Amino acid sequence: MLQTAGPVAQAAPFAYITNQGSHDVSVIDLAGPRVVATIPVGQAPAGVVAGPRGEVFVANAASHSVTVIHTASQQAAKTFAAGQGAVGLDLSADGRRLFVADWFGQQLRVFDAASREPISSTPLGRAPAGVAALPDGSAAWVAERDEDRVALIDAAGGVLARVAVGTHPFALLLDGPRQRLYVLNVESDNLSVVDVRRRQVIATLPTGRAPYGAALADHGRLLYVTNQHADSVSVFDAETLTLRHTLTGFGYPEGIAAFADRVCVVNWMDDSVSLLDAASGRRLAEVPVGRNPRGFGAFIAPLAAAGPPELRAVVSRGEP
Repeated sequence: MLQTAGPVAQAAPFAYITNQGSHDVSVIDLAGPRVVATIPVGQAPAGVVAGPRGEVFVANAASHSVTVIHTASQQAAKTFAAGQGAVGLDLSADGRRLFVADWFGQQLRVFDAASREPISSTPLGRAPAGVAALPDGSAAWVAERDEDRVALIDAAGGVLARVAVGTHPFALLLDGPRQRLYVLNVESDNLSVVDVRRRQVIATLPTGRAPYGAALADHGRLLYVTNQHADSVSVFDAETLTLRHTLTGFGYPEGIAAFADRVCVVNWMDDSVSLLDAASGRRLAEVPVGRNPRGFGAFIAPLAAAGPPELRAVVSRGEP
């Protein structure tokens, strides 16, 4: 049952939550908020990225593939091979290039997002996980988890740079306006801040245990970080990098994404998504989803590409 503790935004996009335990994706109308579709995908989906062209890409780690969901129909349209175990995904800003971290194949694979044809493949260190593409699609940062470093990979193939970070970096978040890369180190319980121009760590911020995901919220003023093993979310001032407060009461929070004045937190243990007010962190709603949700990536689709016209009309009116 949907539990609501306050009003939500009057216009909102859709969230695509990967459920690793039930092998499907829950589509949440964030204006409701409620699940409006459940889409079967491959085995053990984790990584996800929603693009500007009406498509959502889902990494099926156990099926060695990526599934493409069309937001106009809320159905899986195609599944294609993507190495030995796709985990992290990201797209260029125009949605033309797809970057896939192949965990078991130890490579970054780049695809033409429209044709699904491979562009390049670059060997990496052990267990590559999170991916953060440069907006122009010319390159992407990748977390080489078991090497305790991040790598900048040319889309045409080849390593451009490497930066040592904390222990077992997993998720990445690129802050374009500040020219920073946020690296979440799951075993050293901290966050490395990398200056992407100088390609060096400029700060290390303590977090809760096992930081997993990060999102910029409140118009970029706040940096939200989920802490898996602490059942909490750390909220930092994104400009000064100081801790504002720590939110508690989550169930093994993993994926996180923001839109307008809201934040979505994916609870792996509770099989739910928490909807928060971005400025205060106040909990507004809990939405049940599938089993063992991960939501690893940018799972909120741009409003213009989110859903069929009849669903977009409902969202614009803010109806339940």
